[in-house]
This record gives sequence, structure tokens and C-alpha cells, in this order.
Amino acid sequence: METAVFRLEGVTKRYGDLVALDNATMEAGSNEYISFLGPSGSGKTTLLRVIAGFEAPETGRVIFEGRDITNLPAHERGIGFVFQNFALFPHLSVIANVGFGLRYGKSPQPEAEIDRRAHEMIDLVGLKGLEDRGVDQISGGQRQRVALARTLAMQPRLVLLDEPLGALDANLRGRMRTELRAIRERLGVTFLHVTGSENEALAMGDRVVVLDRGRIIQTGRATEIYDSPNSPDVAHFLNRFNLFDGTFRAGYFEGPFGRIPAPGARRADRDVYAIRYDRMRAVAPGSAVQGPALKATWIASEYLGSAIVNFFETDGGRVVEMEQHLSLGAPQTFEPRQDCLLTWNPEQAIVFGREAA
Repeated sequence: METAVFRLEGVTKRYGDLVALDNATMEAGSNEYISFLGPSGSGKTTLLRVIAGFEAPETGRVIFEGRDITNLPAHERGIGFVFQNFALFPHLSVIANVGFGLRYGKSPQPEAEIDRRAHEMIDLVGLKGLEDRGVDQISGGQRQRVALARTLAMQPRLVLLDEPLGALDANLRGRMRTELRAIRERLGVTFLHVTGSENEALAMGDRVVVLDRGRIIQTGRATEIYDSPNSPDVAHFLNRFNLFDGTFRAGYFEGPFGRIPAPGARRADRDVYAIRYDRMRAVAPGSAVQGPALKATWIASEYLGSAIVNFFETDGGRVVEMEQHLSLGAPQTFEPRQDCLLTWNPEQAIVFGREAA
């Protein structure tokens, strides 16, 4: 990583008895895009608000560009914040919204400079020609760009985005993912992006930071997080793994699919067997299989464009998912309530165990 633009050092934030952040420590490099992923209440937004200066931590430090800004007011930090609801002024035009901070901020700029920078940012985010429109006369995706342009006009070295795509439809979210990354790369600015969507986090982040109950539980590149979650909780948040409870003992995992070797188990606070949806396959009952064999009944399928997800119900009543990528050939078809055996290569599973080395 290049020289860190900012660091969190042991930051803890409480609201009464609730610990919103628990000893959070991390750093972000220059020109880096970091995604924060976690369930509701995991501390993602609190983390951004502490960095921005909207909340003060009980303990720990926030270091930005080499100086301690833990107790510095938000408007003196030089950090941009794009809110989830965009927080635009509905009575102002696009260009007036973009130039608002330059005109009325701590250090008001000359009108010529305001006009130059506002037009430059409007052009950068692809809104040229809409300068005089009211923000109620443009689309949701365009309003999102206005909010981003307003933040970038202040020339921050760090931009915080709190679920900025949450209010957009699926098509716009996909387009804005690409545009946000392109804008960040052109400006050379570090972006910290909070999202509850595992797809968004993996697609956008140079690194992904996973939070749960106020703690940072894993940090790594998207491929590292996706291929090698370090706990059952991370695997659960990714929404790509079937997770089976069972018992890990003496190098074996015993679950609803039988007892199988698990030589590479990882230490965790509970025994869980994880296999990715796209690693599973279905065969006819009675087929000879090597490794796990889970009896299940097909109940439904879902078409995702690039893949088919099939849903099966086990004898115990739990739903198991199997994903088949259409680029690999025609998917399997099933009859209603068809019985199958689900199996997979056990070397592709991730086993978590309390007795793991």
C-alpha cells in the first residue's frame, strides 16, 4: 500500500450500553477505493461519521494526512461526505447545488473560481447541459451525481460515501458503480464506500473491510474475501455459501451430508461447514459419489441472467442453493419435487472448527 492517507487507531464509540465501534483499527492508502460491508447495525455508518467528525469516539485516534484530527470539527477536516439521501437543496439549480460549499463554506471562493470549479465537476460527472435544471427536474441517478460533484468541488483528499447507490434502481446502480470508480481514478482521491450489498462491495473495492457488531473482522482484496472468508460470519455476509452446522473433531466434520475428512479446518468459535453455491452439483439418487452426499428435493429455480440458482429442501427442512453459470453450458433441469443427491468436491469447502489448529 502507498503512504496512508488516514488511519483509525483503536477507535471505540458507544451509545449508552451499545458499542457501535469496538477498537476499530485500519488505514487507507492514497488513491484507494475501500468498501465497508456488514449487516445493519454492524457499525459501518458510525465508522464513516467518526472519520468525518460528526461523531466523537470515546477512545482511539483518527489520523488524516499525518495529523491527529480526532477532536477537529467536521468542517475543518477537508473530508467530503456523500449522504445516502443526497441532501440536495430542492430550491436550487444543479450548478447552485454544486457550488454551494464553495460559496458559503468556511473559506468562500471568488465567483469566477466557484463558476470554474462547479462547471469542471459537472462536466466530470457527466451532467454538462443540465446546469440550470432544478434538482427536482432530474433523475435519481443524476441527483446522485450532483451530490458527488458538490463534494468533489471542495477538492477533498478523502471522500466518504454512505450507501450512495441505495436509492437507485438496479440498472442505475450498475452504471454508477462503474462511473464512481472511473471518477475516483481520474481524480486520484481515496474513496471509502459503505454498503450492505455484498455484490457492490466486491465489485467496487480495491479492498473490502467486513464489520460485525462494531468490530472489523476481516480486511482484504475482494478475491481474498470471496474465496477465503476467515469466519462463518464473513461467509454468511457474502451470501454465496451454504453453511451447515455440525461437529468438527479429530480432523473430520460430521454434518447432514455424512462424516468427511477436513484437514484444512480453520479455528472459529463454532463448527460450521461452508460450500459455495457454484461448487455444488446434483445427481440422481443412488448415484455413486465420492465425498459428501446430501439428500434433497428440488423446489424452485431463479434465473439471474448469467446464472440459474436452484433451490433444494433437505429432509431437515432447510433450503440449500446451487448456482449454475450459463457460460459453462446448458443448466440442469428438474421436475417438481424431484429427489436428488447434492454433492461437491470436499477440497473446495471451507471448514471452521473450535478444535482446529
